[in-house]
Amino acid sequence: MAGRIALFLLIAASCAAAPPEGVPRELARERAAAIRHVRYGLALTLVAGAESTSGREELIFDLDAPRPLLLDYRDGSATRIAVNGSAVPVTAENGHLLLPAANLRAGENRITIEFTSAIALAGKPLTRYQDRDDGSEYIYTLFVPMDASMAFPCFDQPDLKGRFRLEITAPRSWTVVSNTTPETSSPAGGDQQHTVFGETPPISTYLFAFAAGPFRKLERAGMPAMYFRRAKLAAAQKEAPALQETTARGIAYLAGYFAQPFPFSKYDMVVIPGLAYGGMEHAGATFLREESVLFRAAPTRTDLFNRDILLLHELTHQWFGDLTTMRWFDDLWLKEGFAEYMAFQVMAELKPAENAWKRFYEFLKPEAYAIDATQGTTPIYQDVPNLKDAKSAYGAIVYAKAPGILKQLAYLTGENAFRDGLRVYLQEHRYANAEWGDLVRAFERTSGQKLDRWAEMWIRHRGMPQVDVSWNCERGRLARLTLRQQDVLAEGGVWPLVTQLRLAYEGRPPVRLKARLDGQQAEVPEVAGKPCPAFVFANDQDHAYGRFLLDRRSRAAVLQRMGTLRDLFLRTLLWGSLWEAVRVADMAPAAYLRTSTKLLSGESDESLTQSILGNATTALHHYMDATSRRQFVPGLEQTAARLMVSSRDEGVRITWFRGLRRVAETPFGRGRLKDMLAGKISVPGVALRPLDRWSMVAALIALRDPEADAIFRAEQQRDHGGDAPKYAYMAEAARPDAASKRRYFDDYLHNPARPEDWVEESLGPFNYWNQSELTAAYLKPALDALPQVKRERKIFFLLRWLEAFIGGQNSAASDQLVHDFLRQTELDRDLRLKVLQVVDELDRTVAIRRKYGAGTP
Repeated sequence: MAGRIALFLLIAASCAAAPPEGVPRELARERAAAIRHVRYGLALTLVAGAESTSGREELIFDLDAPRPLLLDYRDGSATRIAVNGSAVPVTAENGHLLLPAANLRAGENRITIEFTSAIALAGKPLTRYQDRDDGSEYIYTLFVPMDASMAFPCFDQPDLKGRFRLEITAPRSWTVVSNTTPETSSPAGGDQQHTVFGETPPISTYLFAFAAGPFRKLERAGMPAMYFRRAKLAAAQKEAPALQETTARGIAYLAGYFAQPFPFSKYDMVVIPGLAYGGMEHAGATFLREESVLFRAAPTRTDLFNRDILLLHELTHQWFGDLTTMRWFDDLWLKEGFAEYMAFQVMAELKPAENAWKRFYEFLKPEAYAIDATQGTTPIYQDVPNLKDAKSAYGAIVYAKAPGILKQLAYLTGENAFRDGLRVYLQEHRYANAEWGDLVRAFERTSGQKLDRWAEMWIRHRGMPQVDVSWNCERGRLARLTLRQQDVLAEGGVWPLVTQLRLAYEGRPPVRLKARLDGQQAEVPEVAGKPCPAFVFANDQDHAYGRFLLDRRSRAAVLQRMGTLRDLFLRTLLWGSLWEAVRVADMAPAAYLRTSTKLLSGESDESLTQSILGNATTALHHYMDATSRRQFVPGLEQTAARLMVSSRDEGVRITWFRGLRRVAETPFGRGRLKDMLAGKISVPGVALRPLDRWSMVAALIALRDPEADAIFRAEQQRDHGGDAPKYAYMAEAARPDAASKRRYFDDYLHNPARPEDWVEESLGPFNYWNQSELTAAYLKPALDALPQVKRERKIFFLLRWLEAFIGGQNSAASDQLVHDFLRQTELDRDLRLKVLQVVDELDRTVAIRRKYGAGTP
């Protein structure tokens, strides 16, 4: 009864004054307690070129007792509402429609609504893509986290799942794809076709979707169907078999691993150009960003691996997210963290030669550690008081840290208990919702371990430990080894941690030991009497999560032996530890560069080469001044120019080609770029694609090459593809003059017709590494624009905006400007944390430059 009274008072108060903005947690809880058995019948009409769609909706649900209800609908217009057969006034305010208590009843209620919702090129959940290749158009939905209510009236919260039945009238030449298969399709007059889709199982509103346009369907027996825009059909026919094969094998593996068959009636993959995310896991119909699966630049083996991870991540969501959905977006990690972890688990089984867990470290851990060491980090579980703030939950903490924590949990509980816990969790919450506590209790039941303290620190507490090792030998034998942890944020956190120690030796196998660290310090008695090692590494095989720096003795040994270490996973982890030492100003950037430039030419692993070269480039462009940088650039340019044509491995050749583009600065480096554009030299076995060429053009423009303008004009004449205008826009953003920067920045903020992917593509060139003095003028305006950017752009755009404008700076003055902005400006909590996250790297840049000056040790 108390809950019913609270709901009535909340909604009554909302109606007396103004209804709340967004969907507050309390409103969502009360609605979820009162409403059951939700069904949506949606009929939409799509007209080519129209800026809106007209719709009719029949909403059916059971209500526990008559009361006023708020239905979520914003940005569109409702023209008629009937409740249980009686017309009621359309009362719309603050993104809600009021359903009056007098017309509602206990038990089943039936609401009919006629409405009109907007369709736009950008900024709307009903998005139009205008194909520049053939003039056709495509319309698709993107509702996560709470934008379904911008397209149709609904209870837009994840824990009020509903069954959806969709009818669409659209041009006859279009194909329409939705969560289920079409039941009927018939002419609707003129050139229109009417399609009715089968009803879905219970799903959250953000998982309902459709896409419409002249898609081409590619099918293979026993494989998921794929849909591509017709202009990309040739490329799709080449790539689709590999995509379908990976997905089909993933479905079979996951169904067995979870002991739960695929939970929906079919699985399609719809490839959409310009999609704001890499993929979106709509139930039964995943949308994939075209650029993520049909490569715009020559792909490496790592690119292909990461594409597989994307496919498997979105596929895993069909169970983790779609079948079993987090109750609220504060538990976003329950879907995103698990989808990412399981994607690597599947790859480790399906393609063991790909070193999936080594790539797991490379792909996720550095990003997670970088965020978790900042004052802007958050716990994995994040407080989201209102769904309008749910965008704040997205980022490296749920996508990178959460999978790392799950890997540690699997090591702690054992693989079988971990798998069985997932099975229990999914079985008990099929087509329903769950919270993080439900998952932890499932793991406790299957492992027989108490996990409350583990969960409290790793899920509810922000930050991470730094784990330090001290050890000493006597008469050639280890006498003692001690592990100590400290909170990198100095907030007093002490994490329960299980790790694997590696005692490394010359000419003999290593000794590996499982070690627990439940307090601030722990001795490892098992080491006593073992031969004195050459070095010790405290996170062998990457089971644990935290910053693991080498002690001084071990670092010296590693630097001496790195070129002879044959264990690829170990080599990868040690390079990562050395880079962490640079980032905490415990190792000079020049020392890292000397070691990397000496050893890189002999590194045969493609992804490790990418990682080392990427870190070396950061050291060059951010941590070192111009004088120091010039000591290393010529050698790196020449190494890149040599290895991109002479390496035996194609992926390594591509990696060095990309590396040359990033480090090129001198006439020699720029000359090699121009020779490639002119066809005078080439990367063996690799055909340059349009984005490869335009990226080189952008680099030449940014570097003020005397021939850059002529090369830009020539490329415009050469490239007639549909993406050419976007690439030219990207390249010109690198132009190093004040008028160009002013024009672009104005376009970013004041041109609503500019597609988001165009802006996103150009932010890096706008803030090219050598233009910090020129772009410093836009740092404060970019910060001032944060509320607008958050309001108007999709989930991940805000961080990319900050990373471009703050990340393009390296001076103490710019660092001070950002901190002054934080002190003097009232920002919402999410924006403040995001700025603190991103400015941390600028803080480190200033500290490293201050400590090491010209880059000498």
